[in-house]
Amino acid sequence: MARSICVFCGSRPGRSPAFAAAARAVGRGLAERGWALLYGGGDVGLMGICADAALAAGGTVIGVIPQRLLDREVGKRGIAELLVTQTMFERKEIMIERADGFLVLPGGLGTLDEILEVITLRQLGYHDKPVVIVDVDGYWAPLATVFERVIETGYADPSIRRLYRFVPSVDAGLSALAD
Repeated sequence: MARSICVFCGSRPGRSPAFAAAARAVGRGLAERGWALLYGGGDVGLMGICADAALAAGGTVIGVIPQRLLDREVGKRGIAELLVTQTMFERKEIMIERADGFLVLPGGLGTLDEILEVITLRQLGYHDKPVVIVDVDGYWAPLATVFERVIETGYADPSIRRLYRFVPSVDAGLSALAD
């Protein structure tokens, strides 16, 4: 069975053209490797851009979207699978369970929530799947600083650094997932 890579990213495109370019590169890169894109199921923002790129490159796309967001985010049609959940919790549970790894692009509060949840669950031993954060245009640099602050103030052991990886580019992110 092909690998499924869960991509967490924004339901908005953001202001930098680099964000959309990264989303396109991720979608295309996953398809070229024969890996399925598992994502939030929306047809808007970076999510829609990433899914469109994966489809255009002949990839498999699986979306997971809560009923409440289905209309708001115009759930992506024409994909291999669109799973509709009742809650955000159920959405994340399915995505975490079905993913072989996680790749994070820029996004808002929902993306931040997803990052923290998968890292925390990995720390607690609920999964041991790679979490790769692509720092497009320095977007996630403040988060890396926060993680370091958590360590230096004694709220986490330095060993938490093994739970996630910040990379500077999509190519580095896809390579990290291939390892």
